[in-house]
Amino acid sequence: MRGPVVVVGDTLLDRDVEGVVNRLCPDSPVPVLDETTYADRPGGAGLAATLAAAAPDTEVVLVTALADDAGGARLSSLLTAAGVQVYALGLAGGTPEKVRLRARGRVLLRHDRGGAPGEPGAPSDAVLRVIANASAVLVSDYGRGVARQPALRAALAATRAPVVWDPHPRGPAAVPGVHLVTPNESEVRELAKVRPGATRLVTASRGAQGLRRRWRAGAVAVTLGGDGALLCHAGSTPLVVPAPTTADGDTCGAGDRFAATATLALARGALVSEAVQEAVAEASAYVADGGVASVLPPPARLLPPAVSGVAGDRVGLAAASAVVSEVRAAGGTVVATGGCFDLLHAGHVATLQAARELGDCLVVCLNSDASVAALKGPERPVMSQGDRSRLLAALSCVDAVMIFDEPTPDAALTWLRPDIWVKGGDYTTGGGEPALPEAELLRRWGGHTVVVPYLDGRSTTEMIAAARERGGGTSRLGDTVPAADRLGCPSSGATALSRPAEGTR
Repeated sequence: MRGPVVVVGDTLLDRDVEGVVNRLCPDSPVPVLDETTYADRPGGAGLAATLAAAAPDTEVVLVTALADDAGGARLSSLLTAAGVQVYALGLAGGTPEKVRLRARGRVLLRHDRGGAPGEPGAPSDAVLRVIANASAVLVSDYGRGVARQPALRAALAATRAPVVWDPHPRGPAAVPGVHLVTPNESEVRELAKVRPGATRLVTASRGAQGLRRRWRAGAVAVTLGGDGALLCHAGSTPLVVPAPTTADGDTCGAGDRFAATATLALARGALVSEAVQEAVAEASAYVADGGVASVLPPPARLLPPAVSGVAGDRVGLAAASAVVSEVRAAGGTVVATGGCFDLLHAGHVATLQAARELGDCLVVCLNSDASVAALKGPERPVMSQGDRSRLLAALSCVDAVMIFDEPTPDAALTWLRPDIWVKGGDYTTGGGEPALPEAELLRRWGGHTVVVPYLDGRSTTEMIAAARERGGGTSRLGDTVPAADRLGCPSSGATALSRPAEGTR
């Protein structure tokens, strides 16, 4: 493959709620589900990208729209944990969610929420470049607007990579010249306006040929569930690809598995007929093995909840979302920084002051207790994430604090998409030295990374060492640490770049 496999489309947050039914509701004849477990996963284009990323030695990029809400943050965390590189567009409105209520492996009810589709934002130059350099592109359209975005459509029409289009009845037509369109039976009947009355294969063939000519596509493969697929191309005779096995299982995501497998095959140079045969085999095995639950990686941990108490309204996903949404709506600049901030000291405050001067709000991405311990050892942090977040939120130069659980802030940044990411650690700029590790991530949405001044001689590690020398040891501080009064952060006026010490370690 000469470039990444790129998936473009709408991503949903899917949740499977498992439970048991032992009684009926007393006020209506409906079953009562007692919830036992639940599992979140990316849905729509996010599921297709996750399935593609599970293939060995495959780089997968997802171009999608993420909302500034908790659902968007959860999706960013799940996708990052699955190894998907997310190039996020902004999304007006909320994250679309689909909740399946299940008992004994059977779906009792599906509950959709999120409202009408929001308008996706415009793609950055980095998004357009990654489509142009793709080895193959899958458009996973779920009818919520990403496939309609004009700049994305222009990039899809211009790319030299093979394009697979998985359509939706509420979505737009494929761009002219795509290699393969992959509707299911009901979709092709609706999209091609096929009259009923003929046999199943004749109906599918007529619909596929009509859709191929109208969309000027190279080929159309109609998926037939457990009976495989029917492939129509320029020739008059369709190719029927039977399923190697027949299984009665959870078919949720089988279409995404089919489209993702065909895209990967085309990226490797396979013929369209070969790609469809491989896709039928993989989709059949997917259902036989138990469906979506059997192929997804272990779920990422839930994001830490908001911390209540002092300055609690400024801590958590809701606080960060409200601040960022307000600043973006006003056309302002979103600034973010991150770190452990264990034993808040003057060096931290100087870094935060300088960062806040660069924009219209400052969001601090704070390593959770689990994240700090994984990075620095079991004796850290000294202060709990609750106390650390409260102290940071009490600073007037900090507008919001969000806690993240991963070793790096990549998932948090993908969701926040700040205009400027500020570092105050052991980094330099220029002189041929390495760029900040987050620089490439920020370029996905046109953001920038900078280093700000620091106060020399301040270090959390040195403070802990000094405390141990004087007091014979240090333990984690808990509620015995008094909550800070609101600390003022007068303008430092310092925005020049320089070499900082351990400012946010």
